[in-house]
Amino acid sequence: MRVVIAEDSVLLRDGLVRLFAAQGVEVAAAVGDAVELLRAVDEHRPDLLVADVRMPPGFTDEGLRAALRVRQAWPEVGVLVLSQYVEERYATKLIAGHTSRIGYLLKDRVADVDEFVAAARRVAAGGTALDPEVVSQLLVRRTDPLERLTPRERDVLALMAEGRSNSGIAGALVVSESAVAKHVNSIFTKLDLIQADNDHRRVLAVLRFLGAG
Repeated sequence: MRVVIAEDSVLLRDGLVRLFAAQGVEVAAAVGDAVELLRAVDEHRPDLLVADVRMPPGFTDEGLRAALRVRQAWPEVGVLVLSQYVEERYATKLIAGHTSRIGYLLKDRVADVDEFVAAARRVAAGGTALDPEVVSQLLVRRTDPLERLTPRERDVLALMAEGRSNSGIAGALVVSESAVAKHVNSIFTKLDLIQADNDHRRVLAVLRFLGAG
């Protein structure tokens, strides 16, 4: 896995470089603003971009907007966005219309190195990684569809939204994979998501509940 890092904080940027290097991940470039972010991705075409939402010069959403441009210009590049706080509108913008290679995590998650690197690899490989707090806020704000689900099905859906596989969900909930599969199928049924060759029901379920699809 080759990574481009875009983070204006020198300390965090250097920390991410060392973190990835220690995990055997090649850091192709580490930059401090959105303009350099786009240049670095264009030059190196990494497997993954890790970018801060807020970057110079305005420190509003420059990093996010650059990440969205990367998604449009180089869809094969995974995008993992980091944020200091849960910013729902940014998370919604990032996942709207996209079903793979997307991640949105709070910066605090970097402290759990193994989990953070696993999330980064998942996004680079074509999966998703959404912060549990982000998922929680988005789901709470959209309660109507959730009324059709049991509490356990809500737990399963929240973990699906984080990008977990059935095996990962089973481990988190301490249940069997077959039990998780039954919950997932029940979620599909309650959301009226029928099997179709051209649709990924797992992604459609998550996007529907996050209000992005």
